[in-house]
Amino acid sequence: MEVLLFIVMIVLGLVGSFFSGLLGIGGAIINYPLLLYVPALFGVARFTAHEVSSISMFQVLFASLAGVLAFRKKNKAGPSVVHKGLVMDMGSGILAGSLIGGFVSGMLQGDIINLMYGILAVVAVILMLLPRRGTEEPTDDLRFNKTIAIGSAFVVGLVSGIVGAGGAFILIPIMLTVLKIPMRTTIASSLAIVLISAVGGVVGKLAGGDIPFWPTVFTVIGSLIGASLGSKASSKINVKLLRNGLVALIALTAVKVWISIL
Repeated sequence: MEVLLFIVMIVLGLVGSFFSGLLGIGGAIINYPLLLYVPALFGVARFTAHEVSSISMFQVLFASLAGVLAFRKKNKAGPSVVHKGLVMDMGSGILAGSLIGGFVSGMLQGDIINLMYGILAVVAVILMLLPRRGTEEPTDDLRFNKTIAIGSAFVVGLVSGIVGAGGAFILIPIMLTVLKIPMRTTIASSLAIVLISAVGGVVGKLAGGDIPFWPTVFTVIGSLIGASLGSKASSKINVKLLRNGLVALIALTAVKVWISIL
């Protein structure tokens, strides 16, 4: 495999996970269009939608794992804000959905997967523009609707498993605005839930096939570096400005995807 392809895949994994760590969103919403268009632009590879969703799913798995470990290391001296009941309920729903989605994606046409990404991109833009709501501090007496929690997580997992995403950018607004989960509990618990989603998605992708081995490996290497850099930079960079720029980038990508579909 050409050295240039190695470099391109590492850089793409790094960029996607950097913004994931910086902005607290799933890296797949950024990585999917990057993997779909950039390697072809440089003439090093032309991945199908199935291959892109598989690479992206592995990237999400390792990036979210790095995020969970970094969070535990950062907060091990203080009280835990991860709500085990919430993680168990939403984790079970998202695991079932991502397993099915990851497996079913291998049976779908590439245009259908691109369509699913186009829909997710539009939803992502809308949700990222909405102000985040929710109380800041966690509470021991956390109450939420379990049916809505499990059902919404299942739907998010199903769609995310098809596209190769973890679904954090959809999960977080649902947890804050629908389930009324406190902000710190939402952020901490969503990391664990997305990790569960990624595990299910990867298992589904392995069952469905279409996984380019070496491009996936080098994307994962880049994502492990990028996630750490993004987390460290989050306190030093004007995140609001970058977030607005990212919204514009995702919106432009969604337009390109929709034009190619229509």
